[in-house]
Amino acid sequence: MPTATEVPRPAARTRILRHSLLVRVTHWLTFLAFVALLVTGIEILISHPRFYWGEVGNVNMKPLFTFHIPSSRDSVPTGYGYVLPDQNGWSRYLHFEAAWLLVFTGLIYLIYLVATGHLRRNLFPTREQRSLRASMTDIGRHLRYPRSAVNELHAYNVLQRSSYLVVIFLLFPLMIWTGLAMSPAFTAAFPATSSLLGGRQSARTIHLFLTFALVLFLIVHVAMVALNNFRARMRAMTLGTIKPAESLNSVELTPTKELR
Repeated sequence: MPTATEVPRPAARTRILRHSLLVRVTHWLTFLAFVALLVTGIEILISHPRFYWGEVGNVNMKPLFTFHIPSSRDSVPTGYGYVLPDQNGWSRYLHFEAAWLLVFTGLIYLIYLVATGHLRRNLFPTREQRSLRASMTDIGRHLRYPRSAVNELHAYNVLQRSSYLVVIFLLFPLMIWTGLAMSPAFTAAFPATSSLLGGRQSARTIHLFLTFALVLFLIVHVAMVALNNFRARMRAMTLGTIKPAESLNSVELTPTKELR
């Protein structure tokens, strides 16, 4: 029994560790690098909104397709009677720097995935999830009940695992490859980087469609976070912890120290 002068201490509020510091830092650095790449990539595209296939492409050639937008260079025919401000200089420098930030951050995250076993345990589909029936069931559940389907307490479902694996091991590596294939200095030392893709202009075209795929993934990812306990998920990715009662798509939940 506390005496008259004693004040009962409030009960400790237990928090659950959702994401480690390394995961949170690499997540936000990847996000910032991707946004920088997207903005600067759009500026670079505006300087020449025509795409070709092969090694060479210029205004005297028939393009594979064209974005019908004004260009930032008056030497590029677009059908418009004016040009946009030329931002090609700074955008190329920032695009290069953001790309290397993304590469280094991705390598650190990949090493973490392998070293901790997170990749094997939580990202590769389980034996039960590898069947076509399991995949179709999960897709149908998402279509019928989009909110409840992603608001699960157990490990990532088959769609999440598959999409993360595609992004990590297919889309991002291809983005890096096609980006290097557009560099004259790099292809001079390693010509196969470009020739295996059909040429520098082919690499540029593939790079564009990979960008579309990654932007689509980002939109879906943000939408799912926004629709399912947005505040809790954002707190988990910034502060690292969640409340035990909060419903999150947990992978490995371990109690942290009691926070007062």
